[in-house]
Amino acid sequence: MDFKKRLLFIIFLLSFLGKINAVNDTQAKVVLDKTAACISNKDGASANFQMSSGKIATTSGFIAIKGKKFYAHTAQAIVWYDGKTQWTYMKKTNEINVSTPTSAQQISMNPYTFINMYRSGYNLTMKTIGNNYQVYLSATDTHKVIKEMYILINKNSYQPVQIKMHQKDGWMTINITNFKTKSIPNSTFIFRAKDYPTAEIIDLR
Repeated sequence: MDFKKRLLFIIFLLSFLGKINAVNDTQAKVVLDKTAACISNKDGASANFQMSSGKIATTSGFIAIKGKKFYAHTAQAIVWYDGKTQWTYMKKTNEINVSTPTSAQQISMNPYTFINMYRSGYNLTMKTIGNNYQVYLSATDTHKVIKEMYILINKNSYQPVQIKMHQKDGWMTINITNFKTKSIPNSTFIFRAKDYPTAEIIDLR
């Protein structure tokens, strides 16, 4: 094969691979769109989770979400977020930290923020593992807090069963079980001081 033919073959091969990647990207986005629709139930959703990383011990808990709002409960802490203000109750110290979290802080507390972040600034690829889709997100924007993310999604229900995200401190893995869509009142996401009369409130805003 002479140089000209080799060059034409390489151009064809790159074009073909580019089309495969484009299809893969489109298929991955379709799966994530369906997952986002499942999670974004207007009345709310809840799940149990187990979170682990190289920096922290394994933590199990419960999370409820509704739009941008979320509530999380673990053995160490309780977090309420009403879409603007976050209250974090530290059980060991009996303290309530009040803050306005950054997007990075929201991601670290609520793994379901991926339902919006995948729409821009990431390349998407997907493969099938058993009864699940595995979607891989790779940041194209160097300023993204999450550089890489793997989302394991059930092929039948389109519910996420595992999320692995790479931040500056390393990888964090979140296993999700017992996901349910249900009606959750807005009061779930607001801290009520009367329920913690002895707690010290520390305003960090």
